[in-house]
Amino acid sequence: MTNRMTIREYRASQKKKPKYHNQKTVVDGIEFDSKKEAAKYKKLKLMVKAREIRELQLQPEFPIRVEGVIVCTYRGDFSYIDNKENRLILEDVKGIKTQVYRLKKKLLKAIYNIDILET
Repeated sequence: MTNRMTIREYRASQKKKPKYHNQKTVVDGIEFDSKKEAAKYKKLKLMVKAREIRELQLQPEFPIRVEGVIVCTYRGDFSYIDNKENRLILEDVKGIKTQVYRLKKKLLKAIYNIDILET
């Protein structure tokens, strides 16, 4: 009798590679989806300290409602208030712009009149 794995056991034993080749990175105990996103967080923290921005939030969510029904939710990487312009900035660290992202970006603009700053 041989020791054979089931398909489920085999799949569980395989380490999955990220779809877009990003590398998860931890900063201040927070796990970010990529090195680029983690680096942006560090920069934004310095900007808070320098009082250039305030009210920094990680992964702010905006429900996309059509005729009162929540169709989906847009989750950005960061939001904050720019102290010079005194306005909300919604920022998304982008590597690849998927079709779903492009659609949610348009919906966000139409519903909330918010532009996404892509970095």
